[in-house]
Amino acid sequence: MTATNFSELDLDERLINALRDKGYERPTAIQAEAIPPAMDGRDVLGSAPTGTGKTAAFLLPALQHLLDFPRKKSGPPRILILTPTRELAMQVAEQARELAAHTSLDIATITGGVAYMNHAEVFSENQDIVVATTGRLLQYIKEENFDCRAVETLILDEADRMLDMGFAQDIETISGETRWRNQTLLFSATLEGDAIRDFAERLLKEPVEIEADPSRRERKKILQWYYRVDDVKHKTALLCHLLKQPETLKSIVFVRKRERVHELVGWLREAGITACYLEGEMVQAKRTEAVKRMVEDRVNVLVATDIAARGLDINDISHVFNFDMPLTADTYLHRIGRTGRAGRKGTAISLVEAHDHLLLGKIGRYLNEPLKARVIDEFRPKTKAPSEKLAGKPSKKVLAKRQEVKKGSKEKVKVKVRQRDAKNVGKRRKPKIEAE
Repeated sequence: MTATNFSELDLDERLINALRDKGYERPTAIQAEAIPPAMDGRDVLGSAPTGTGKTAAFLLPALQHLLDFPRKKSGPPRILILTPTRELAMQVAEQARELAAHTSLDIATITGGVAYMNHAEVFSENQDIVVATTGRLLQYIKEENFDCRAVETLILDEADRMLDMGFAQDIETISGETRWRNQTLLFSATLEGDAIRDFAERLLKEPVEIEADPSRRERKKILQWYYRVDDVKHKTALLCHLLKQPETLKSIVFVRKRERVHELVGWLREAGITACYLEGEMVQAKRTEAVKRMVEDRVNVLVATDIAARGLDINDISHVFNFDMPLTADTYLHRIGRTGRAGRKGTAISLVEAHDHLLLGKIGRYLNEPLKARVIDEFRPKTKAPSEKLAGKPSKKVLAKRQEVKKGSKEKVKVKVRQRDAKNVGKRRKPKIEAE
């Protein structure tokens, strides 16, 4: 039976109090399903859309384990959590500190972009939980500054993103270094595709598989539609108009390339809209400052690339704008998941040029529901809507041709003849010696 409130999950009273402080009474679907097997010491392979509480789904059993089995003397970290980005590492660590507020457990982070000396305390003092990005952690492991032998639980957060970013080999190396562990928890936004399955098979032992799929219900909390635009100029003017609407309280605007980030911030500034930005090449201090400005409501518009916004968790994002359409439906889901978090409602708006219509069709098929078009009179596009072919639907002509090919393939199989074979037909080659 699935738990309907946290007290049914046999959690320590100190953790229950911390959850109450945060205003959480009922576990989400992923928490209710993942916490019991994780607390039993089982390996867990979990998937749930972003914004559905999967961070607490792995933090609560980890904290409970540390409280159930306190160590007698200080030592190296017992719980190691790997994340794809620095921002996510900091957010996970912050959430762990909030949940451990009524305990004496110590939580630290190890990420790139931070001076080596700033991590010295992680090596010299007692730490119970360390949240890390793979690159910097591996550097410390190789220099024998980080002791993996005490790690009892290894947790991989947003494993699909880590694979996308090319960290598979790094994670397997860290997995080998923590081979004495008793438990591995792997969480991902999706379990689709062979890559994540093969990866999980190598790292986990007889895992409990949990696919908490409130994705359809979660998506209903996010209103989704698109506007057709003629070109970049038209698109920028429409975006500025939408950002100035009273219902647009706090927004993330997604672009594909970092060059476009700086262009767009400049265009918004010209229209009287202040925006901060995030892109992959930024130094850590600037990235932290940009997120802080959004969190503290000093700025209400953030322009970001996908790589910079991975794992970004800012409360009260009312709107997500796709200034550039994402190349995959999976990235689209990740983007819109920045709004409508923790049960709130949100809005996702895509600005679609003619060449984006194929992507629009792909996203509609993935969601099993096409995105609806909207028009604002003063920003009505001058160009015609693309044909069905461009919208991702095959035209009648193409369908008829496919039908013909299908019929023909049953009757006769066409054999491809190479030119080099055809030109020698009828000529018989003689061995060189014989010819002489």
